Amino acid sequence: MSLAGSNGPPNSIQKSGITMQPRQPEVYDAEYRVRDEASGPAGPAGPDDDDNDGGLVRLVFSKARRNRYLLTGITGLVSIGAYALWLGWQFAIGIVVLIFIHEMGHVLALKRYGVRASAPIFIPFLGAFIAMKQLPRDAYMEAVVGLGGPVIGSLGALGAWIVFQINGDPMFLAIAYLGVLLNLFNLLPVLPLDGGRAVGAMSRWFWVAGYVALAGLMLIRPTPFILIILLFGAPEVWASLRHRKGDSGYYSIPVGRRFAVGAVYFGLIAVLGGALVGLEPELSAFRRG
Repeated sequence: MSLAGSNGPPNSIQKSGITMQPRQPEVYDAEYRVRDEASGPAGPAGPDDDDNDGGLVRLVFSKARRNRYLLTGITGLVSIGAYALWLGWQFAIGIVVLIFIHEMGHVLALKRYGVRASAPIFIPFLGAFIAMKQLPRDAYMEAVVGLGGPVIGSLGALGAWIVFQINGDPMFLAIAYLGVLLNLFNLLPVLPLDGGRAVGAMSRWFWVAGYVALAGLMLIRPTPFILIILLFGAPEVWASLRHRKGDSGYYSIPVGRRFAVGAVYFGLIAVLGGALVGLEPELSAFRRG
């Protein structure tokens, strides 16, 4: 998520976290970060510029720039198609809906601060991101916006569980379980995940502990996704420590607010952890059946 006062177009997105630089837009999301975008003039028209397919693509993206939710719909459909190849279209729709609800939690938190944000943009198998045009004014605001996703996202998982209780369809139980798992994973105390945004308001030493734990997990059970988080998150931690080391104001959070962030953060971990344990036997029963 970002927080300054630029009215220009959002910068390009790169996998990782947020580079905190004055008056630059930023992306708040479990997995994405903003970098500077080259903004040179368009090159001369090529021989294929008048091709019908190319013209259609340009028309679609031109419309998407004018209607922020059009691009959400397009990228959402692409993600559904990608997930459907692996899990089937019904479960794919459930995944995209869960991600959308999570991202809208960030949007609502930003709205509380009067900060404009883009609509969610989906990236298949990587999640989604939102862009905003202001950098956080302090670590507390960054924590609130970061926690907005898991809090609202957990309600989405709860909604899927309620539907399961009503109609007994195990697909909704699986969607609820996945929603709990995704939001719990997002609370890991590492950047660029939402948990990394939250713990920065309490103590930046949580980042060190988080990365040590994640590196240990990578050694025990190596996965490409954890490697991506380590590779793209570590530079953001370094940038945050380097650029804000002398900025006492950014991390000067009143003790009461630190405790408030901690209560929400650790409370949400406890609730989601309990839900994960509670859902596992129900899911296992359907698997055996």
